[in-house]
Amino acid sequence: MTASHPARVIVGVAPGQRDAVVLQAVGFASHFAAELVCAWVDAGRYMVSEHPDGSMSTLSFDPDNTDLADEGFHPGLRAHLESLLEGRGVAWSTRALAGDPALALGRLAETLGASMIIVGTRESSIRGGLQAFFTGSIAVRLAHRQHRPVVMIPLAPVPFDERLPWEFG
Repeated sequence: MTASHPARVIVGVAPGQRDAVVLQAVGFASHFAAELVCAWVDAGRYMVSEHPDGSMSTLSFDPDNTDLADEGFHPGLRAHLESLLEGRGVAWSTRALAGDPALALGRLAETLGASMIIVGTRESSIRGGLQAFFTGSIAVRLAHRQHRPVVMIPLAPVPFDERLPWEFG
């Protein structure tokens, strides 16, 4: 990539997410000499406008929310990323996005010309299985809606000889 279009790897991040997702993303970014873009999507807000760097101006879906201004990147998550990424030798930045996570991550990847999008899998649980069933997998939706590779980082894989949480009987 040229200096005007640096290589970028996007990783979806969320408060409480296991560090393994970001640490694996660091490995990909380092391997491809790319900037790691840590993107947090606030599903309780919607995009008003998009900026050239892929960040968004947003508003809350909640009409009772008196905070009309952008909330920006989750402060606790930013602090955690700073401590996690310190000394890892990879350039990184954050983007605060809003709305549907798959759409927001796909749009950011398109805007930045990212090489790939990295997301973590949901925890292996009945709740996680039901959530995936009703809302769909972010990774699957991304894989079917845009042209770049989507890398899924398994967080709690189930051994092949065990039933998956949503398999009954």
